[in-house]
Amino acid sequence: MREGLELAHACVSAAADKKAENPILLDLRGISSLTDFFFICTATSEPQLKAIVSSIREQLRNNCRARPLAIDGSPNSQWVVIDYGEVIAHVFLGPKRTFYGLETLWQDAPRLQVP
Repeated sequence: MREGLELAHACVSAAADKKAENPILLDLRGISSLTDFFFICTATSEPQLKAIVSSIREQLRNNCRARPLAIDGSPNSQWVVIDYGEVIAHVFLGPKRTFYGLETLWQDAPRLQVP
């Protein structure tokens, strides 16, 4: 599972490089068969959302040799999901993050330290 955790930390780092707000890393191992980790963060604008998503994709490609299995959403939709298998990254604009409340839906998942 070390690879999944490394990918998760790479998502955190890439989002931090673009000043993502309120990052949360949820450990879903043993709770969900969907993925091992959810990374969730907030962008303050559509251009920042796009920059965060680009940073995650670029850093995971260059540093981890990882390519997403799927990407859904767009800056217009105010929510982009990037699926790396072991890690699913969610980048929201604030109102969408509040509306969907993934942290509440997965409240039983341990929150990992975000550097």
